[in-house]
Amino acid sequence: VHVVESGGGSVQSGGSLRLSCAGSGYTLNGYYCLGWFRQSPGKEREGVASINSDGRTNYIDSVMGRFTISQDIAKNTLSLQMNSLRPEDTGTYYCALLGRWMTCDEYKHWGQGIQVNVSA
Repeated sequence: VHVVESGGGSVQSGGSLRLSCAGSGYTLNGYYCLGWFRQSPGKEREGVASINSDGRTNYIDSVMGRFTISQDIAKNTLSLQMNSLRPEDTGTYYCALLGRWMTCDEYKHWGQGIQVNVSA
């Protein structure tokens, strides 16, 4: 299984970025969950957003209304549209695939991480 994130970079506060995650070597079928995590400097990794095979999405409070998670099943890609970015969104973002459907945890595959820097 190969998982690659793209789309990170540096932006000023208020700007936007779109992260993408492309996977190969696995099949999306049945019940599953996909997610984006981040690790900010000096903090533990946290789940940012998730989407399951039913299309149900979840977000942490701090990104609600600013971030949108989506998936393209045909292309095996997962995206995270990030708008109105804030300096506290700075961190390394990770794509996580094939988590448990109901609880969106215990993900089987992870990307290598991509850096997002938001300056004030």
